[in-house]
Amino acid sequence: MSKTISNIVFTRNRPLQLDAYLESLHRHLPPEKIQTYIIYKVELFDKQYCELFRRFPDCVVVREKDFHDDFMKVFEMVDTQYIIFGTDDMVYFDSVDLESVLETFERFGDEIFGFTLKYDSDSLRGTIDVPVEVGMGPQQLYKINWKKAQNRHAAYPFDVSCTFYKTTLVREILLPVAKERPLLKKVFARDSLRVRFLRRIVSMKSFLASLDTFHDPNELEGYCYRWCKTHKRRFPSFVYFQKRCACPIQVNRVNTTVENPTCGTQEHTVEALNQKYMQGYRLDIEAIEQNKPKSFVVDERNFRLKKRE
Repeated sequence: MSKTISNIVFTRNRPLQLDAYLESLHRHLPPEKIQTYIIYKVELFDKQYCELFRRFPDCVVVREKDFHDDFMKVFEMVDTQYIIFGTDDMVYFDSVDLESVLETFERFGDEIFGFTLKYDSDSLRGTIDVPVEVGMGPQQLYKINWKKAQNRHAAYPFDVSCTFYKTTLVREILLPVAKERPLLKKVFARDSLRVRFLRRIVSMKSFLASLDTFHDPNELEGYCYRWCKTHKRRFPSFVYFQKRCACPIQVNRVNTTVENPTCGTQEHTVEALNQKYMQGYRLDIEAIEQNKPKSFVVDERNFRLKKRE
């Protein structure tokens, strides 16, 4: 069976959490329709990662050397009409009706920016951003206009976690964002005499920002998000959703550019969790499914381990 969705996942120093991501992904999405690519930042726990990758042989694993170049090479491998991203601290906890997702794209092609798995009908309760109900099939469908939204979550159209996009749309966003300009960056180094002089007569902020590009997953998301916000008129207005099916469980920090809103304790460090992983402990996905998270990001209270049988 041909693949329908490409899934690009980012991981660093978290084999236990990546194990939970892949396990939960295969529980709630049809694996025969998903082609997963894993960009693996090689630092710690390589042995555990290699053992994990052997359990999921259909995944294409790329050992990261230069994130920007590696990501663009992986993206060029994508030959499906749709794409989704993932991070190793995400967990799927409810079934995804993939046929309904694809039907939504087909039906609302001109106005759909993405189909997200991080909202449900109550996600924006208490805000002025009221989702619009869309009648379609037995399960209710909703949409939110990200261009007019006031809530910071609703107004965040591009993420590297749990939203489906058309591959052509992502390519349109990446084209201007992913350009490397090494010569210009060298000529216009931020602390050079040339730039110091030019700052006296003209604002250099936007120009200098335009010379940068992404070099890790957080920057990838941030640069793409800002491009979408700056060029709203070029893109469809609505993000569609049915129910919340996945979210990050943030108990430790491995990124270097953005602080996690929540973190765990010493028992949740990457070293401590890798020890648990080697001892046969895994994330208790069933417990999360039975007590589904009700917010966009959850913490150590939803992070329970169980010994593998």
